Amino acid sequence: MPSESRAGTSGPSPATGTHAEAHAGAHTEARRAAMALCAEATLPELRAALDALGPTGPLTELRRPETGLVMARGRVGGDGARFNLGEATVTRAAIRLAGGETGFAYHLGRDAERARAAATLDALWQVPARRAAVERALAPVARRLAEAEALAARRTAATKVEFFTLVRGED
Repeated sequence: MPSESRAGTSGPSPATGTHAEAHAGAHTEARRAAMALCAEATLPELRAALDALGPTGPLTELRRPETGLVMARGRVGGDGARFNLGEATVTRAAIRLAGGETGFAYHLGRDAERARAAATLDALWQVPARRAAVERALAPVARRLAEAEALAARRTAATKVEFFTLVRGED
């Protein structure tokens, strides 16, 4: 398309489906949040979530849990030049439900059952009728993580130094 035919337009045209794009973005973020909870969950937490959801129906392992190495990268000062920090062991799995929903999971470590359970929860989350139930089943994980973050924040705050309370010399 010639550039002059788009002259004077700003932003996406109505034909691009901005509402659909916004919905897709929100859906992606919600799935990302659910997958993050699965990644942080312990195996007992994942088992409890699956038990709370009841029967999953037939599952197909698209990718049986497999363990490999990935290169962990860091940045100097957090935002500087990248460097290879070292290798980390990761286990991944992919599960497909009978309805065609495909779940994926990657976990640090070698726990194949944990990766399989997380991939199953990801697939179940994609079933619209089960999404809310999956999120409720993962709520204890979210609470545990929030409590751990709050505890870390309190411990950090306890070591904070308020420099404005120091007196400089005799004024």
